[in-house]
Amino acid sequence: MKLILVRHPAPDVASGLCYGRSDVAVTPQNMAASCASLLASLPAHLPLYSSPLSRCSVLAQSLARALPASQFTQDPRLAEMDFGAWELHPWQDIERTDIDAWAADLAHYRPGGGENVLAMATRIRSFLTELLREQHATVIIICHAGTIRLLTALQAGLSLEETAVLAASNRHQIAYGATVTLDFQRPIVTPGI
Repeated sequence: MKLILVRHPAPDVASGLCYGRSDVAVTPQNMAASCASLLASLPAHLPLYSSPLSRCSVLAQSLARALPASQFTQDPRLAEMDFGAWELHPWQDIERTDIDAWAADLAHYRPGGGENVLAMATRIRSFLTELLREQHATVIIICHAGTIRLLTALQAGLSLEETAVLAASNRHQIAYGATVTLDFQRPIVTPGI
């Protein structure tokens, strides 16, 4: 199965803000520009899945109508990581000791008391396992950079803990509105945690 992963457009927030699971908006101009660009490159009549956060779901709804999509599904497992008390705070205002604690335990530390990367990896793997059972040739998924990193890391067939660490340590920047294509030719078999 081929997964065409699309990162949402740039949200209308100050630069350097931790916004993870927060439902931040995208300006109508950015949304329209992303939609037009993607319509020029995305294939039509494919199943389309989306994070329920509006920066993804608004784009996904527009694409689903315009392409049109063969089916449209919002799935909460595709949401970005929950950064708890860090949400909507500038990264520079978060205590350095807290950032260092997260860096020391990428899989298990709960930033801001929110979700850890291992929990996010578990829900992303659950989504992917279910999706692969549906046996589509190609799907489009509108989601977040963290979700894209985890889906990419899942291709390696590592344990969930190793997958979480690989995704969290990946410094690859995924541009807003960019697409990443993954090909899962065989089912994912991941060892236990």
